[in-house]
Amino acid sequence: MSQRAFDLAQLRTFVAVMEAGTVSGAAERVFLSQSSVSEQVKKLEERAGQPLFVRSKQGVTATPAGTKLLDHARRILAMSEAAFEDMQGRALDGELRIAITDYYRPHEIASVLKTFSEQHPRLRLHVTVLPSAVIDSAGEGANFDIGLSLRLVTPESKRVAAGNGRQKGSVVRREKLVWVTSADAEPRIVTPYPLVLLPSSCQLQRFVVKLLDERDVPYVISHSASGVAGLQLALKAGLGISCLNESSIGGGLVACSASVRLPALPAVEFHLLPGRPGEDDLVTNARAALQRLFS
Repeated sequence: MSQRAFDLAQLRTFVAVMEAGTVSGAAERVFLSQSSVSEQVKKLEERAGQPLFVRSKQGVTATPAGTKLLDHARRILAMSEAAFEDMQGRALDGELRIAITDYYRPHEIASVLKTFSEQHPRLRLHVTVLPSAVIDSAGEGANFDIGLSLRLVTPESKRVAAGNGRQKGSVVRREKLVWVTSADAEPRIVTPYPLVLLPSSCQLQRFVVKLLDERDVPYVISHSASGVAGLQLALKAGLGISCLNESSIGGGLVACSASVRLPALPAVEFHLLPGRPGEDDLVTNARAALQRLFS
């Protein structure tokens, strides 16, 4: 009798390819060579009996079958990990409060948290979106158990962090910052540059304003948004330009052309805050599980 099941390793590689968008990106995530990733995908397609991807120079796009299998694959992998954690006595059971910056993978975070919930069905999860400065400055009396914040990678930000005695925590992701505008905007943007910004409580937006002021770049604030989602909508509507981390760009937005002479931008890192003294084992184990997903 032929085996009527999928291989877990192949499913894990398949999910990595879908999330990375390229074979090379998936290879980095699953610590395999590109040829090994391609071989696993080929075997998975043979097992499924139909193509799962459409390949192009830009990367891979799921076929209808691939989209359907992706949902199954995430649930299967989640249940496999949940079973393993349960057998190791590390099943998460209780309430967990997470604070997260809305710059972190806004187009994917819902599926990441859904996967986490499926891996730990007895966990009651509460998620709050907060500015990174609020997350970083929260002490032992914070109203969340685990925090994920964005930090600029600049010499000044490192000095400030060291001066504040702020613990670095775990870096789970590093991305470039990019000047972006609407995909429908004219290639040439006249000065003063129209800026779409978040409130001054956002460290990234404060950095942008300071950078432009220091370089004597003329600008006007054309729109103020309350969060990243609102900022994305304003940019898509053609209300101006702003800077975003790569995973926040999404459809309808593009990097500004080279003809738009704007200052170079640094990278950003997403930090999972370190544990607090005397925290519950539930929080410690949940942080370790989240770090695997967030990375």
